[in-house]
Formats: sequence, C-alpha cells, structure tokens
Amino acid sequence: MTDIQPASLPTDRGPDWAKARVCVVLPTYNEADNLPAMVAALLAQPLEKLQIEVVDDESPDGTGQVADRLAKHHAGRIHVLHRSGKRGLGRAYVDGFTVALASGADYVIQMDADFSHDPNDIPRLLEAVQNADVAVGSRYVPGGVLDQEWSWWRRFLSWFANTVWTQTLLGLTVRDTTAGFKCWRRATLEGIGLERVQSNGYVFQVEMSYMAERLGYKVVEVPIFFEDRRVGRSKMTNGVKFEAAWRTLEISWRHRKLQRVSPNSPQILADSLASTTAGTETTGWS
Repeated sequence: MTDIQPASLPTDRGPDWAKARVCVVLPTYNEADNLPAMVAALLAQPLEKLQIEVVDDESPDGTGQVADRLAKHHAGRIHVLHRSGKRGLGRAYVDGFTVALASGADYVIQMDADFSHDPNDIPRLLEAVQNADVAVGSRYVPGGVLDQEWSWWRRFLSWFANTVWTQTLLGLTVRDTTAGFKCWRRATLEGIGLERVQSNGYVFQVEMSYMAERLGYKVVEVPIFFEDRRVGRSKMTNGVKFEAAWRTLEISWRHRKLQRVSPNSPQILADSLASTTAGTETTGWS
C-alpha cells in the first residue's frame, strides 16, 4: 500500500517527531570531502536527539579517520562503524540499521553521504511517516525532480528499473523502488527482520521495498529533488545497474513465504549487534 504526500511541510506535527530518537545511517566509501559538510547539515536539523551512524569500509581517501575526528568533536552524536574491506552497500545498511536499533532509535533514516539526498528533507520524511510505516524520498511521484546533469541514458535506466522492471516483476506499487532516501519506523524494521535481508548491492533498495509491501506495511512517497553528487565519482556504474536488474528476479522467490516477525527481544537484538560488530572497530557512542 502506497500513498503520496505533498511537497510542503505541515508544521502542526513538529513536536511529535522533533523530540524522538532519530538515527541517520550513512554508508561511506571515499566520502572524505563530503562527510564534514553532511554532518554539519544533519546536526543543524531541528531534531533534539538526532544521532549519526557512519558505516565505512576502509575508504582509501581516509573517510574513516575523518569520521573519527567528527565523532570526537561531536561526542555522543556520531558513531562510526569501521568494517574491514569493501563489504557492500546492502550489508552496510543492515549493519547500520542494527546498531541504530540497538541504540534505541525510534526512527531510522537511510541516505547517501554525497548530498544526492538533501538533509533538509528529513523533517518532511519524519512528518510523512507519522501516518505510515516507511516514508520514501521519491523521484517519480508528482513534484519529484531529477538533476538536469543526468544523461538521457541514466534517466532511461532509472525510469525503466522503477517503472517497468521492478513493478512488472515484483508487482510493487511504490514508484521509486530503488530510492535510497527513506525514513523507517523502528517497528517496521523489526517486523521485516533484518537478518532475512540478503541483497548486498544496490538491489538492496528493491528488496527492502518489496519486503515492506509484501508484509503489508504502508509506504508513503514524498517528492524530492535528487541532486547529482557534489564531490567525487558515483559508485553506480552500468555494470552495477545491470547486476541489480537481474538479481531482482531472485527476490520474489526468496521471499515467497514471507511473514512478519515479532519485535526483537533485548537478547535477540544483542546477539544481532554482536554479529554485526564482529571483526569491526567502532568509535563514538558508549
């Protein structure tokens, strides 16, 4: 079940989410030039208890070290999960979500660290999710806009993946199935069961969309402007896109018997966190 929210932000519900525990999960790989500005923009949001989870895969450009310095400067607000090697986007989000839930987050935001997603849209997503289970920052609903710098080929592939491929194969109603800008309720992530998410590339976004809809969660799409990254090179190569396309075929079969899971008990969550952090280094939250 999906819905579309207007682009404007109502102000009468602000107190409901402004004091909630919100955790933003930022997977990073070679984002040293973007991360300080992104952190500053996130901490400027009107959210009293916002925390940031940086998940870095040994970035050659020193992103992990930049994140450590930011965590030290903003004590208690930033946590850094250092993973050995390049383990993939999907696992980065699953690991980050797990840490966020263990820290007590009420809402978990996933977004890119390169300003493709505007931190100033976070309040709009939080507002929208008050009447839904997950809010999606969407490029393909009325009011959604793509950066003019996108080539016609990139626009076509993105349109085909969202409008034709995933909707036809998986029967999804959400219009931006590959969106990487989402606001999840805690209960939604617990009901999905992060241990059941297997995708480890950009198809992770499709798998999460599919699982949410298949389990009957209400998805609301909020129109956004999707900006091309400001600094650095995109990791979304044509090879990555084609791999995500054919791996979409696996999702419906993998989850053919999907059912909601009960909210995680403290012990189950502790076990999941222990598995997530095994072989990693962390800085930030105590």
